[in-house]
Amino acid sequence: MLEVSGLHSHYGRAHILRDVSLAAGAGEVLALLGRNGAGKSTTLKCIIGLVRPTGGTITFAGHLIAGLAPHQIARLGLGYVPEERRVFADLTVEENLEVGRQPGRPDAPAWTTERLFALFPNLAELRRRPAGRTSGGEQQMLTIARTLMGNPRAVLLDEPSEGLAPVIVEQMATTILELKRDGLTILLSEQNLGFAQAVADRAVIIETGEIRYRGTITALAADEAVRSAYLTV
Repeated sequence: MLEVSGLHSHYGRAHILRDVSLAAGAGEVLALLGRNGAGKSTTLKCIIGLVRPTGGTITFAGHLIAGLAPHQIARLGLGYVPEERRVFADLTVEENLEVGRQPGRPDAPAWTTERLFALFPNLAELRRRPAGRTSGGEQQMLTIARTLMGNPRAVLLDEPSEGLAPVIVEQMATTILELKRDGLTILLSEQNLGFAQAVADRAVIIETGEIRYRGTITALAADEAVRSAYLTV
């Protein structure tokens, strides 16, 4: 579903990503792990078109997307949930969802507001509240729900558990597993190994812009040397 090969990225003279390669199959949750500043968010921004790669290829659902504008990539069925959430504060929760609406796709789960309110019961109770008057966890749920209104084939999630209370993190993990059961492909950027273990099939570790490890999440959980080298603070 999603394949990144030999990806390079620069900010000015700084070489941020170096030969990054990864792939996620249909219905798979792939965790992109690494410390803060390792290159996780830049990788996701390159994939969705917010940062223009300086080398390599990105293929999504059979389309070469490197160099396309973000809105063109989104119309192909790739969703993106940024770390910053970025809800429309003055719009209600329900109006935020309507902003994300796209036509249905024959090879992707179909989402409606009512189906999303069933997936996120907290949002159902707040449907007429301005999004700016909701908690950080509720805004994270809303950003994911708004992305799902685009009926994506795959979703990029950037640090979805960052700064959330443990009970909200558990709800987030449950949600991701439900999306996986629906056949959605998810590339998950995370620092929280425990969260990744709860939802991911495989893991890729990035450090200083280079891929340092690939393997199943189970193998990573058993490899103390790798965790110590690349994930501990």
